[in-house]
Amino acid sequence: MDIAQFVGFLIFLTIFTMGFWLMIFIISFVIPYWLWGNFVENKKLKKAAKRAAKD
Repeated sequence: MDIAQFVGFLIFLTIFTMGFWLMIFIISFVIPYWLWGNFVENKKLKKAAKRAAKD
């Protein structure tokens, strides 16, 4: 295995690892944040609709 193949393998490994950690970050932080924001927004809309129906 010469140095060019080894460097190519290291570049591939680096890109693959960065993609793996990016997916872990998205799954563990971004998606729950989006779901929580959606829940809070729906709660606000239902509260506003209830208030509008009451008036």
